[in-house]
Amino acid sequence: MAKQASVFILFTTYCCRSLAVELTSNNQHPVVNEFQSVELSCNIKSISTPNPRIEWKKFRGGDTTYVYFQGKISGALENRAELRGTTSIVIHNTTRTDSASYRCEVSAHLDEKKLDELSIELTVQVKPVVPRCSVPQSVPVGKSASLTCVETEGFPLPTYHWYRDNEPLPDNPKSSPKFFNSSYTADPKDGTLKFSEVKKIDAGEYYCVAKNPAGMARCGPQLMEVYDINIAGIVGGVLVVLIVLLLIAIGISCAYKRGYFVSKQQTGKNYKPPAKGDAVDSKQEEEGDFRHKSSFVI
Repeated sequence: MAKQASVFILFTTYCCRSLAVELTSNNQHPVVNEFQSVELSCNIKSISTPNPRIEWKKFRGGDTTYVYFQGKISGALENRAELRGTTSIVIHNTTRTDSASYRCEVSAHLDEKKLDELSIELTVQVKPVVPRCSVPQSVPVGKSASLTCVETEGFPLPTYHWYRDNEPLPDNPKSSPKFFNSSYTADPKDGTLKFSEVKKIDAGEYYCVAKNPAGMARCGPQLMEVYDINIAGIVGGVLVVLIVLLLIAIGISCAYKRGYFVSKQQTGKNYKPPAKGDAVDSKQEEEGDFRHKSSFVI
């Protein structure tokens, strides 16, 4: 009797399991570098329905598309993916747009639980491209300076590391005897390298490296020169300018005194100075008239 009861329990347990479709996965959060292959694992743990309906869907940016439907790969993965085994999907030559949430769905109409779903979160890592670096060409001693490094293609977001003359700059200059006297602060998240007070020892060739789990890239080296401010030269230049301005003022004053600058009141458009001959003739005419009048009276 006990043996029969055990057999009944085993049979019941087996039947109950076979009446419910159940899915499992070897990895529900796969991570892959761009252009490599990756498997979206979906395995049927138990099922009693032969030839169940299998579908894969992709969810990205609010859009839903079919990946596997009616027994074939569809959509953007039509030429880059294949079915592995019964239910798993393999994507070849992955791109950044493949990063998404995927759902494996198996319908078993003869099972007590007729549908089971399993989600896969795929992350495609993208190697950084050459970052854009900006380094000032020359900075006077004692002044501040800012170096920038930007890269926008890599995923996940890269971290930044600066080098001077092919030597890495530590995040804290006080931690290294070689950079102890430098006054910079480095931010590995946004790629800025700021000097609060540039010194002669800060001169050199600088370049930046952008790095994430998929790889790294660097910009070309750029020279930053550090020079002393020539106070004597600046003062001398100012004196020369003042002397030139003074000479110009003296020249203008002399020109006014010598009459080179005539006022507009004296030289209008209709003003013509009298000719010397005209003045003499007029005087003679007046004298002749006077004589004529005089003789007439006598």
